[in-house]
Amino acid sequence: MEGVVLIINNYHRKAGRQVVEILLERINAREGKYFITVAGESGAGKSEVAASVASALEKQGITTYIFAQDDYFVYPPNTNAKQREEDIGWVGMQEVKLSLLDDQIAAIRKGETLIEKPLVIFAEDRITSEKVDLEPFKVIIAEGTYTTALKNVDARIFINRDVKDTKKARAKRAREKQDEFLEQILTIEHRIISAQRKDADIIISKKFDAIKQEDYEQD
Repeated sequence: MEGVVLIINNYHRKAGRQVVEILLERINAREGKYFITVAGESGAGKSEVAASVASALEKQGITTYIFAQDDYFVYPPNTNAKQREEDIGWVGMQEVKLSLLDDQIAAIRKGETLIEKPLVIFAEDRITSEKVDLEPFKVIIAEGTYTTALKNVDARIFINRDVKDTKKARAKRAREKQDEFLEQILTIEHRIISAQRKDADIIISKKFDAIKQEDYEQD
């Protein structure tokens, strides 16, 4: 999505380094590209962690491309917000063209390198498209609220932060009006997203430590 500025802190970088420590051997062992998702609730730090993973991989000489789920929404941001106001039942996975993203990832896995993907222009509230050449990239990351549900990936990362945890981050980001209606939206999203945590391979704790799912469950 064009027009969004990331604020990356040391705890994002720590999580990124720890994710790479867990996955590096598997990535290096793969002859082709390796596919990762980073998911979590609104304001959890998905974009920041994805960028931090990419930065940590770059230090290992591994090139990374990031797909943002925000580009795959059916409607651009302001239009989508109005749709939610008209019908709060619109909130959920149906807002996103996840099948398109999954199909494009599957095509890349099969050897396609030139992909035409959606691109949201945030300031203009419109969706255009762009062609990306993925030939140079070893790792592909898809980040967004519902990306744990993608099928054609190798490792799923889930940031375990809830509505209360992310309130300050959302307010600082200032993309939405902080009101009761937003809380209703976040409650619906929480119900959907939290249920997907069990499908993740790596959990990022509330202290931003990256932990394998089997070890996290014992924590």
